[in-house]
Amino acid sequence: MDCTRTVFDTLIIGGGPAGLTAGVYLRRFTRHVALVDKGNSRLSWIPVSHNYPGFPEGINGERLLENLRAQLANYGGSVMAGEILDLRLEDGVFVGDYAPADSGASCQIRAHTVLLATGVADAGMPVERWDEAVRCGAVRLCPVCDGWDVIDKRIGVVTSDANPVGHALFMRTFSADVLLFERGPVSTLNEEERQRLAAAGVTLVESPLAGVTMSEDMKPVLHTRDGTDYLCDVFYPMLGENARSDLASGLGAETVECRKLLVDEHCRTQVPGLFAVGDVTRGLNQIAVATGQAALAATTIHNMLPWHLRQPAAPAATPS
Repeated sequence: MDCTRTVFDTLIIGGGPAGLTAGVYLRRFTRHVALVDKGNSRLSWIPVSHNYPGFPEGINGERLLENLRAQLANYGGSVMAGEILDLRLEDGVFVGDYAPADSGASCQIRAHTVLLATGVADAGMPVERWDEAVRCGAVRLCPVCDGWDVIDKRIGVVTSDANPVGHALFMRTFSADVLLFERGPVSTLNEEERQRLAAAGVTLVESPLAGVTMSEDMKPVLHTRDGTDYLCDVFYPMLGENARSDLASGLGAETVECRKLLVDEHCRTQVPGLFAVGDVTRGLNQIAVATGQAALAATTIHNMLPWHLRQPAAPAATPS
């Protein structure tokens, strides 16, 4: 990808499912697109996604990314490995400072519109052998995505700041053996929440969680401060997250809880020409949601920009 083009139609920041889908749509609209990806999509962690439409046997996260990159390439698009370090407006045009991943020469990417698909960063990962545990399904991050996959397993959940008992109650619909662990030394649960847990049959472990290790057969072992160990089949850490929204908020885009961007029904931020899709926005963190938002945003971008009218094909040469 040549980043010296005078002005691109759209700069896409983030090469996860949302950014790649937006790239496919915009290239099929014959738009000139620069897509920059830092290479940290959470999709690459997923061993198998079973709820993304069209894959009855499930799809590996990295394989889905590969498929989307190949689909983008079919329409002349590509991914620029690296990072946009700063984003600003100059004379009505967005300017992004691009630092390539290969330590090559940096440059400025100029675009009429920007689509942010930078996702979220998890707030801490206090689990032994984290990457391996996630890849084998012992540690899971999304109850909505994979509740079906852990039916009747022994499930460990940790309280979260925003919704202390909600995730444990949600998982109780998939298993009769759910344990809820306190995150901190002082309980955050009130009496009404404790009653809800008891009524649902969720086991509340009163001693705070001290750490998590993995057994030899890759089962999570949850250690509490009173010295007790709890062997589970699956662990949902519910660590919390922060959206990677600094580039947008620096331009004045509004953020809400977890620094997530507030967008309208067409995925527009409050900054004209600046769009955001996927997990970086407020809403349900799902691949299907992210790709749907990308399709909507890309179509809106195409319709708001001046159209490139197709020129008539050159007539075929006649034999002399």
